[in-house]
Amino acid sequence: MFDGKELRRVMGLFATGVTIVTTRDGQGNVYGLTANAVTSLSLAPPLLLVCVDKKAETYAHFFDSKCFIVNILAADQEALSTRFAKSGGEKFAGVAYHLGRLGTPILDGTLGHVECRIIETHEGGDHVIHIGAVEHAVVRGGHPLIFFQGQYRNLGEQEPAPD
Repeated sequence: MFDGKELRRVMGLFATGVTIVTTRDGQGNVYGLTANAVTSLSLAPPLLLVCVDKKAETYAHFFDSKCFIVNILAADQEALSTRFAKSGGEKFAGVAYHLGRLGTPILDGTLGHVECRIIETHEGGDHVIHIGAVEHAVVRGGHPLIFFQGQYRNLGEQEPAPD
């Protein structure tokens, strides 16, 4: 059988953006995790796909809320990404956010966000795959935080592509 560590090494060559996926539970408590296993699945209808590790603290809360928000991180939000990548602690303590249309946290200062309602969930090995119908999205712009070969990177001084 193929070694998972080798798969991680080769996939590290695939540069990705960095997101914090947020959700809430039935009592209104907010949760979030850093994720780069996020992709646009379909434009018609608009769908996103998010993969969540079954060992993640936030794993069960996605089932409670049936919704999530993908917050796309800016180049200056590495510390925020690191905070939400770790287990334990009060991840939202001191973090500026407001609630979106679905009652889920939108982090301030991000490049943009996408609000989704979970319409399907599938098993995917040690992860669960949530497919979300896009309910709302906002673009703010700026420079993205990038993850490549196990490290945070940025695009330097390049201008973002025009709309």
